Amino acid sequence: MIEEHEQVVLTRDLPDHGIVAGDIGVVVAVHQAGAGYTLEFMTVAGDTIAIVTVDAADVRPAREREVPHVRAAE
Repeated sequence: MIEEHEQVVLTRDLPDHGIVAGDIGVVVAVHQAGAGYTLEFMTVAGDTIAIVTVDAADVRPAREREVPHVRAAE
Protein backbone atom coordinates (compact mmCIF):
# COMPACT_ATOMS: atom_id res chain seq x y z
CA MET A 1 0.00 0.00 0.00
CA ILE A 2 1.10 3.55 -0.69
CA GLU A 3 1.80 5.48 2.52
CA GLU A 4 1.47 9.14 3.53
CA HIS A 5 4.32 11.38 2.33
CA GLU A 6 5.22 9.05 -0.56
CA GLN A 7 5.54 10.38 -4.07
CA VAL A 8 3.09 8.98 -6.61
CA VAL A 9 2.52 9.39 -10.33
CA LEU A 10 -0.89 10.40 -11.63
CA THR A 11 -2.17 7.92 -14.25
CA ARG A 12 -4.93 10.06 -15.76
CA ASP A 13 -5.47 13.72 -16.59
CA LEU A 14 -7.43 15.89 -14.16
CA PRO A 15 -8.02 18.94 -16.38
CA ASP A 16 -10.28 20.69 -13.85
CA HIS A 17 -7.24 20.89 -11.57
CA GLY A 18 -4.56 21.64 -14.18
CA ILE A 19 -2.69 18.37 -13.65
CA VAL A 20 -2.01 15.62 -16.17
CA ALA A 21 -1.02 11.97 -16.26
CA GLY A 22 2.63 11.69 -15.35
CA ASP A 23 2.60 14.56 -12.85
CA ILE A 24 4.16 13.69 -9.50
CA GLY A 25 2.21 14.29 -6.31
CA VAL A 26 2.73 13.65 -2.61
CA VAL A 27 0.26 11.62 -0.59
CA VAL A 28 -1.12 13.75 2.25
CA ALA A 29 -3.84 11.30 3.35
CA VAL A 30 -4.70 7.64 2.80
CA HIS A 31 -8.41 6.76 2.68
CA GLN A 32 -10.12 3.43 3.44
CA ALA A 33 -6.92 1.38 3.72
CA GLY A 34 -5.61 2.54 0.34
CA ALA A 35 -8.85 2.69 -1.66
CA GLY A 36 -8.11 6.37 -2.31
CA TYR A 37 -5.63 9.13 -1.59
CA THR A 38 -5.52 12.87 -1.10
CA LEU A 39 -2.57 14.25 -3.04
CA GLU A 40 -0.76 17.57 -3.21
CA PHE A 41 0.80 18.69 -6.48
CA MET A 42 3.40 21.45 -6.35
CA THR A 43 5.70 23.47 -8.56
CA VAL A 44 9.45 22.98 -8.17
CA ALA A 45 9.42 26.21 -6.09
CA GLY A 46 7.04 24.55 -3.61
CA ASP A 47 3.86 26.41 -4.57
CA THR A 48 0.76 24.22 -4.40
CA ILE A 49 -1.00 23.71 -7.75
CA ALA A 50 -3.75 21.38 -6.54
CA ILE A 51 -4.89 19.22 -3.67
CA VAL A 52 -7.13 16.43 -4.94
CA THR A 53 -8.63 13.19 -3.73
CA VAL A 54 -8.43 10.29 -6.18
CA ASP A 55 -9.14 6.58 -6.36
CA ALA A 56 -6.22 4.19 -5.96
CA ALA A 57 -6.47 3.32 -9.68
CA ASP A 58 -5.62 6.93 -10.55
CA VAL A 59 -2.07 6.75 -9.17
CA ARG A 60 0.90 4.46 -8.98
CA PRO A 61 4.03 4.57 -6.84
CA ALA A 62 6.94 6.56 -8.25
CA ARG A 63 9.72 4.21 -9.30
CA GLU A 64 13.29 4.66 -8.15
CA ARG A 65 14.80 4.80 -11.66
CA GLU A 66 12.27 7.25 -13.17
CA VAL A 67 13.37 10.67 -14.36
CA PRO A 68 11.03 13.61 -13.59
CA HIS A 69 10.12 15.95 -16.45
CA VAL A 70 9.32 19.63 -16.09
CA ARG A 71 6.36 21.48 -17.63
CA ALA A 72 4.82 24.87 -16.90
CA ALA A 73 1.77 24.90 -14.62
CA GLU A 74 -1.40 26.08 -16.31
